[in-house]
Amino acid sequence: MTAFVADRFTGKVALITGTGSGIGRAVALRLAAEGASVLAHDVNADSLAETVRMITDAGGTAVGRQGDVTSRAECFAAVEAAVTTFGKLDVLGNVAGIAAGYHMPEQSEESYRRMVAINQDAPFFLCQAAIPHLLESKGNIVNIASNAGINGQAYTVSYCMTKGAVIQLTKALAMEFMKAPIRINAIAPGGVATTLSTTYQMPGDIDMDLLGRYMGFRGMAEPEELASLFSLVACDESINIHGAVLSSDRGMTAG
Repeated sequence: MTAFVADRFTGKVALITGTGSGIGRAVALRLAAEGASVLAHDVNADSLAETVRMITDAGGTAVGRQGDVTSRAECFAAVEAAVTTFGKLDVLGNVAGIAAGYHMPEQSEESYRRMVAINQDAPFFLCQAAIPHLLESKGNIVNIASNAGINGQAYTVSYCMTKGAVIQLTKALAMEFMKAPIRINAIAPGGVATTLSTTYQMPGDIDMDLLGRYMGFRGMAEPEELASLFSLVACDESINIHGAVLSSDRGMTAG
């Protein structure tokens, strides 16, 4: 059973994207259970409503906002909604993301543009919108990257590119705001047992020899395990963690 840290986020406000399922939902539930007021964001209205219901039924505080993070305007509006609703913003969690495999020469422009828009552009614009508020609250950003942003992986060129961009977004922002009262970090998971992984699409004629090294030996993580690390990174106790990319991949990038 997950051991929550009571009152860790009491008085804090968090905006978390991708909260309709998977890591995003687990993070929203965790932070709310630890006292945060959560602006839960997702493109899917039904699954978002379920997340908000789960939080409020457990005695937590959450408001849902349905929207598409591929829109810069929506990214800014989501941040404004969090501040308007709860009075401030302390934590931005860029969790929303998509993944799929392709033979790189055959990937369509449409699928490539969508991958970049969700995985790369949205974190950039959400950070851009949130940073002025986070500077006021001395808050922090936690970006969900991936082990695929650290190691190259066959058949996932566009995904690796976008997650590598999230890592560099994290590091570059950490340097730009090194002297400011804000922290910016990333978590790089390996395989996680979510809808994203169970519906993952790969070409039918792939070379499994090229994929075997990315399978790992310890199985997939559960979303709650990532939420636990997110809570630790985002809380005030972790004042020394800034500009870090924390691997949580069951050893997949160890060697």
